[in-house]
Amino acid sequence: MTQATAPARATAVDMSHRQILEALSGLLLGMFVAILSTTVVSNALPRIITDLRGGQSAYTWVVTSTLLATTATTPIWGKLSDLFSKKLLVQLSLVVFVLGSVLAGQAQTTGELIACRVVQGVGAGGLTALAQVIMATMIAPRERGRYSGYLGAVMAVGTIGGPLIGGVIVDTSWLGWRWCFYVGVPFAVLALIVLQRTLRLPVVKREVKIDWWGATLITAAVSLLLVWITLAGDRYDWISWQSGVMVAGATLLGALAARVEKRAADPMIPPHLFRNRTITLAVIASIAVGVGMFGASVFLGQYFQISRGASPTMSGLMTLPMIGGLLVSSTVVGRIITSTGRWKSWLVIGSVLLTAGFALMGTMRADTPYWHLAVFMALIGLGVGMSMQNLVLAVQNTVRPDELGAASSVVAFFRSLGGAIGVSALGAVLGHRVTGYMADGLSRLGIPASGSGGGLPDVHTLPGPIRTVVEAAYGHAAGDIFLAAAPFGLLALVAVVLIREVPLRRSNAEPVPAGRETAEAVPAGTKD
Repeated sequence: MTQATAPARATAVDMSHRQILEALSGLLLGMFVAILSTTVVSNALPRIITDLRGGQSAYTWVVTSTLLATTATTPIWGKLSDLFSKKLLVQLSLVVFVLGSVLAGQAQTTGELIACRVVQGVGAGGLTALAQVIMATMIAPRERGRYSGYLGAVMAVGTIGGPLIGGVIVDTSWLGWRWCFYVGVPFAVLALIVLQRTLRLPVVKREVKIDWWGATLITAAVSLLLVWITLAGDRYDWISWQSGVMVAGATLLGALAARVEKRAADPMIPPHLFRNRTITLAVIASIAVGVGMFGASVFLGQYFQISRGASPTMSGLMTLPMIGGLLVSSTVVGRIITSTGRWKSWLVIGSVLLTAGFALMGTMRADTPYWHLAVFMALIGLGVGMSMQNLVLAVQNTVRPDELGAASSVVAFFRSLGGAIGVSALGAVLGHRVTGYMADGLSRLGIPASGSGGGLPDVHTLPGPIRTVVEAAYGHAAGDIFLAAAPFGLLALVAVVLIREVPLRRSNAEPVPAGRETAEAVPAGTKD
């Protein structure tokens, strides 16, 4: 028995369609909880930050802190899934998530809220990584597109329901925004119970060590980079000694992380995976999709509430075209991929739609007709639905079953990293643009620019002329950040065009297809 087939037989799980659905029920519920944690606060954030007296930087970091924690811990959860019970790990991630949610609901300052969101991100990192790994363990690559459609549908429901639930909670006086963090707790507890009853997976242990040094250095490098992006242009100039020190420090930490990963016996991000052309290109595309998807769309709630004066509930309803596109494309395309075994053309189409959607949203202003925005958002949703899960599927199809955890978490890691960088960078761009546009608008009214203040404005309390200036400033700035995200969609398109398509395997026990594409994935002489 060869090395390539032994791990496959050890980890393949023979399950019927009904058994897979039963096992996935708790897993999908857990994913719903993770998605809900992000989306339920999206429309509540303007109110939350205003109540806690925070500014644009705090708004950005409430989102970025979760993405950063998710990014940093995803490879760790993925590596642990190759060592311990996947069922136990996904339950542990749910417990961590519940703890972070309860603490976030008790936060009294933006600093406390950001810290609690970090804990939430650790739990969400486990749910994100382990969902992909467990699905790959149970389901053959050829059939995975069908079930990825279910995952996409759950993502869409969570993304649709989250803003609406969050908006209703904020608009309900006897609840208040703190319940945005508590609302996911019952779903998480239910997911724990369902997982205990339905998920049955073999535990395949290997003698491996966790690369804590690599994880620490990677986290430190990414964190320092994000701090610099967030604060530059606000607390200090982009070209200044502070910027020089932080960029140099992030570069040094990144170089040390790369050196440690090359020497580690079992690295967090195995360097040999990047000898696989599909994985390298999928990572590039995932970074680009993450930057655009998280970085631009996270500020939509702020645009609708400040520029258009919508309530939190209404701003959730106004994003439905994007979510509808995501739901349709992920479900329909997943079934088509399962029936045909072909996936590359959908990645290309999705990247084209994503780029077009971002570019068109770049024309957005405070008075843009809503039906225009609805069409543009639908294009973005269709593009994300075709791209996000299928990039993971393409990678999983080119690695051995015993490396599914590492490979899946690598893609999720870089997608989250792109999202964290996107939120920080585009948030900084938004703050800078808003300041400039407001200064210009106020000067035309004969009001000093310093009178605009540093926090998020409540447009309903502003005098008419000033309100018009604020709405126009935020509307124009929101268009600018979508325009800034468009080149990342184009980068994703270039990357997926260069990916070589390998037909999906019909069984986990089936050997990884031979050839240049997959032979590079495992260096000669490598042992399991």
